[in-house]
Amino acid sequence: MTTAIEAYFAQHGASFTALRRDIHAHPELCFAEERTSALVAAQLRALGIETHTGLGKTGVVGVIKKGNSTASIGLRADMDALPITELNTFAHQSRYPGKMHACGHDGHTAILLATAQYLAQEQEFNGTVYLIFQPAEEGGGGAAAMMRDGLFERFPMDAVYGLHNWPGMPTGSVAASAGPVMASSNEFKITLRGKGCHAAMPHLGHDPVVAAAALIQGFQTIVSRNLKPIDDSVISVTILRAGEATNVVPNTCTLEGTVRTFTLEVLDLIEARMKAMSDAISAAYGCSAEFQFERNYPPTINHAAQTQVVREVASRVLGPGQLQEQEPTMGAEDFAYMLQAKPGCYFFLGNGEGEHRTSGHGMGPCMLHNPSYDFNDALIPVGVHIWSALVADQLPA
Repeated sequence: MTTAIEAYFAQHGASFTALRRDIHAHPELCFAEERTSALVAAQLRALGIETHTGLGKTGVVGVIKKGNSTASIGLRADMDALPITELNTFAHQSRYPGKMHACGHDGHTAILLATAQYLAQEQEFNGTVYLIFQPAEEGGGGAAAMMRDGLFERFPMDAVYGLHNWPGMPTGSVAASAGPVMASSNEFKITLRGKGCHAAMPHLGHDPVVAAAALIQGFQTIVSRNLKPIDDSVISVTILRAGEATNVVPNTCTLEGTVRTFTLEVLDLIEARMKAMSDAISAAYGCSAEFQFERNYPPTINHAAQTQVVREVASRVLGPGQLQEQEPTMGAEDFAYMLQAKPGCYFFLGNGEGEHRTSGHGMGPCMLHNPSYDFNDALIPVGVHIWSALVADQLPA
């Protein structure tokens, strides 16, 4: 870490940690980030940064322009929490039952606010930095909502970058790779309609539960027999609903679940095969099928040039030993929408193995979406160092 940033954090680091913990204590769900949005806007305005609110309902964009260059980049942080009851009992635990920052968006927001302060007060560059504070990443599609409200038209950045903390990676390490790094997220619901009857006389009906069992088994052959072996994908039936009594064959059975893929071509094939199987297998058992398939987030696909920039910056400022390859995950991320519209890179920042946890932390693993999770505050200066070095690289003074 540079002497300048070390000195800056020696002076201001405690306030950034306090800010992160304040956000953690007041989690807000997707599109309801009213307090967080107001806090972000107030912090930016106090720094004299041009501030725009209301994009995607609760999104905020700060604009820092220095010099006369027309070059520009965007840095993005997500702000929303999850509907999870926190098990931690430390002083900054959630004040709101059933809501928790269990994915580190409190840390991402704090990193970008600290970066905003450092860029505004300490760093010279030539161009424009757009600070994007996004709502509703956790299933709400806040990135797309901000884009519908003119994010890239009003703030025409050349490239956009995002980071996410990653438990299990060494604290402060960086993983960045070109190509698909997170999967598309999709949901399905299939209602099988048969003919109910007494369970002791099944020959008088058409059992949708048996049809559902055959359909679930059939879906597993799509990955193993319809896709190329190198095409990674997941089909998971996670909900099965049928019946009200043990001696009744029900009229209907409902299956729900998720499909994850790294390419839209594979997704097209899976959806088509699932629909064909639903129609054919239900008919074979004397039933009918109502097939619903909803596409949520597309795959997150990093652009090669911008990924190389992140890798070079991370290696230079953190040391080559802190740079890792980014292993693709079947989790989904709505930063994918931004990468469809602009070149950019979404990379991981190591959150450690839980070594930062002290008294008051829950006993479960410090993994994302876990009620014992907590963001590692040691990442705040590391994140600022990465963002500020990226700005220096892309907008040299």
